[in-house]
Amino acid sequence: MRLRDKVAIVTGGGSGIGKAIAVLFAAAGAKVVVASRTLAALEETVREIRATGAVALAVQTDLLVEAQVRDLVQRCVEAFGGVDVLVNNSAAMIPDEVEVADMTLEHWNKVLQVNLTGSMLCCREVLRTMMPRRSGSIVNVSSIAGVIGNPKRSPYSASKWALNGLTETLAIEAGPQNIRVNSLSPAATRTERFEAAVRARAERLGTSFDELMSKILSHYSMRRLAEPMEVAKAALFLASDDSSAITGQNLIVSCGFHMLNPTEIR
Repeated sequence: MRLRDKVAIVTGGGSGIGKAIAVLFAAAGAKVVVASRTLAALEETVREIRATGAVALAVQTDLLVEAQVRDLVQRCVEAFGGVDVLVNNSAAMIPDEVEVADMTLEHWNKVLQVNLTGSMLCCREVLRTMMPRRSGSIVNVSSIAGVIGNPKRSPYSASKWALNGLTETLAIEAGPQNIRVNSLSPAATRTERFEAAVRARAERLGTSFDELMSKILSHYSMRRLAEPMEVAKAALFLASDDSSAITGQNLIVSCGFHMLNPTEIR
């Protein structure tokens, strides 16, 4: 079991990629703390993990509230004695496509606060517990939008480019304490949230879901999307000792999306 006796915090652990990561980490032997603003979804993840005999804890957390982030880490330490792994998975995106010329400061700030500032706060609080122990692994879930420009979703793209920069910077700062920091960049992943967004966009465009999905998949060399558990397996690799000599890297999990260099990300 690759995370036996490890303690992991997973933000955004109530659904999609975050839930898959939490479930997989628990199966790999970790005690898992899941965090997000939606308690009901977190509790469902915890129930699923506990049904397997593994250990999990839900902590409702708004990453924009510094005191709540501090409390999240403190509760993890009190419950399990420390933090070995942090996965920053929570993310926000503007629901509508907006060019910079039409961007509101409210939309811009909200996305950057969650995706970048919230991740920084989690890293900061966890590093303060990891550094004295001289051990730890942080995985920041970025996006292919942090590698390729994402028109009409500039705050999301900017936040993910910045998260990759934060990842490399922290890898340098924390390296002397034997703490590794890496990022993971999925393209679109087959989650309920993604499929709902495609259905809504198909309706706006007056086309069918299947026709729009076919267009989307033409941008992927494998002609398919990654499943949440496939992304979770990449996160497990970066979190575990299987990647013990890897830090400051960005692992792309895109089913070949990035190689085709499309003009827009879908």
